[in-house]
Amino acid sequence: QLQLVESGGGLVQPGGSLRLSCAASGFTLDYWAIGWFRQAPGKEREGVSCISSENTFYADSVKGRFTISRDNAKNTVYLQMNSLKPEDTAVYYCASRFRLCNLRNKYDYDYWGQGTQVTVSS
Repeated sequence: QLQLVESGGGLVQPGGSLRLSCAASGFTLDYWAIGWFRQAPGKEREGVSCISSENTFYADSVKGRFTISRDNAKNTVYLQMNSLKPEDTAVYYCASRFRLCNLRNKYDYDYWGQGTQVTVSS
């Protein structure tokens, strides 16, 4: 059974950092792209970052602050989030798509995790 499990969310002050993890089971990440999406209350789910075997992509709103990486040996993708802002507050989800990233269309992704809450507040 294919499964993605996010962890690492929490409450952090503006300017702080968090590292999210997305652990995959039931399949290996080698041939899959993993995207991070987020959804704030009352807003559409939006793409944040994505990593494939060849490329990484970032939304303009997080470029220079977030870094995505993968550890294939651990079958896990990470999202390091620095210089967090209140507008980063959302539920963060990871999702898988075969081979290629596509941050513009969340419907292209096949499997989703349950989400982890990130709250940036003083």
